[in-house]
Amino acid sequence: MAKKTVNVALIGAQFMGKAHSNAWRQAKMFFDLPVEPTMKVLCGKFPEELAVAKKWGWEETSLDWKAVVHRPDIDVIDICTPNFLHPAIAIEAAKAGKNIVCEKPLASTLKDAEAMLAAVKKGGKKNMCGFSYRFAPAVQTIKKMIGDGVLGRIFHFRAHYQQDWIVDPEFPLNWRLQKKIAGAGSLGDIGAHSIDLCHFLVGQIDEVCASMRTFVKKRPIAEGQATIAATKGHKKSKKMGVVDVDDAAIFLAHIKGADTLCTFEATRFAPGRRNYNGFEIYGSKGSVIWNQEDMNWFQYYNCADADTAQGFRRVHACDGGHPFVGSWWPTGHILGYEHLFTHEIVTFMSNLGKKAAPYPTFEDGVACQKVLEAVEKADRTRKWEKVK
Repeated sequence: MAKKTVNVALIGAQFMGKAHSNAWRQAKMFFDLPVEPTMKVLCGKFPEELAVAKKWGWEETSLDWKAVVHRPDIDVIDICTPNFLHPAIAIEAAKAGKNIVCEKPLASTLKDAEAMLAAVKKGGKKNMCGFSYRFAPAVQTIKKMIGDGVLGRIFHFRAHYQQDWIVDPEFPLNWRLQKKIAGAGSLGDIGAHSIDLCHFLVGQIDEVCASMRTFVKKRPIAEGQATIAATKGHKKSKKMGVVDVDDAAIFLAHIKGADTLCTFEATRFAPGRRNYNGFEIYGSKGSVIWNQEDMNWFQYYNCADADTAQGFRRVHACDGGHPFVGSWWPTGHILGYEHLFTHEIVTFMSNLGKKAAPYPTFEDGVACQKVLEAVEKADRTRKWEKVK
């Protein structure tokens, strides 16, 4: 019996558009999905950026996202644009009765994120917020360990997300460094991942205190698109623009209904740290440590080990038995950053016709946005602030 065809339109043809395009291609190649996704339309802002459509696997292109959203043959809208565009596209897609995948953070403001959530609830279709790091086999395994009580009572959750791509003050002012487009700097862009991992693994954040910094307050205005990777040789004008988002954010947090103590750091000013995203969890029965730069492994300490055998052990998360790995390569063959997006899309498509949503939804996106707002407020007030 032929599988039902699900037509997909992706809006946004830059970094995340490329990552999601690859995920759509790999999902149906490596996994046995209950439906057959068809990569129908790639939608972008400029004609020149759509030249990659055929290479990425898309059948058609469009410069008009509204027209694409209202096409009756499109079933899923995948949003990979800069943050400030998420609300208009998602709300329009919800009104048009589409299933929606949207990159994180859900929006630039909590108000917009809540409007997006209200729209998808009214629309009644499936929705997912792209917190891709949940889908690392190691993270999925750690989630199960915590749920099974393997670590016992959780005392500490320590998260860090460190990058270094804007340490050079000559790096041009791109959209991620402008509040009206991005909403926030390191806090919203990378700190959002740490917040969601905390919510996913140990519980909802209840209150925060914080400190944020902008180390380089003016940068050369870019001519064209300045991406994360474009650290050298990018064309810049002599005109300077103001950086009005944070370069780094550090905050403490408490978990609702628990006495777990949490610490978070998000920074783009950590030389040598390319994408150092990780966490440490310490409990009464044991501890775990994971970092995305070495994502196929995690460290596990078991308090019950004999005195002569205690210490952190490295657990390989690409052996058989770990989530997702059975559909890839033989045991021990490692996975990478790209595979997280594939796992995300596979999970979404595998549950398209089901009531359950075993993936981050717009509700999770709003929960994260509430923490982002509380952290920014705590930085201003220099007080502990409750999360709404």
